[in-house]
Amino acid sequence: MKKILSVIVVFLLLVSCKEDVVAKPDRLIAKDKMIDIMYDIAVLEGIKYQNPTSLDSNQINSASYIYKKYNIDSLQLAQSNVYYATDYVEYKNMYDTLVKRIDRKKADLDSIIQKDKKLKSKREAIKAKKAKATLKKDSLAKIKVAPINENITKGVILKTK
Repeated sequence: MKKILSVIVVFLLLVSCKEDVVAKPDRLIAKDKMIDIMYDIAVLEGIKYQNPTSLDSNQINSASYIYKKYNIDSLQLAQSNVYYATDYVEYKNMYDTLVKRIDRKKADLDSIIQKDKKLKSKREAIKAKKAKATLKKDSLAKIKVAPINENITKGVILKTK
């Protein structure tokens, strides 16, 4: 009897855990759109962390930007976020997708930055080479070769003032 009772209790616990803790909101944001929102929030938070005055100087309010861009309100975002967060496995999958997307963008930006650095160093090398050539050319212009005549021997160079 105790075995049957314990099996029933375990079964009821498993079945009761299957129910949704939070009811599905009426205006649930789709998963893909929610991932996009999470991405934009992460980017805006990164900007705020790296350069706190940049958003303020451009008069950008992160929250209102997100609400306007995705045509949502704060309650809809909060309810959708809580709903997705109750399913840990699915929320982790969404988060992993977000991290992969951020890593791809970071890799793209890093490659662009590397190309810019290479281009900048090439430009600086060309500038230095031109400056060096100009310097040599100028130093030769300051030197005059004396005309050959009876008083001066051949090959003597006179410096000008």
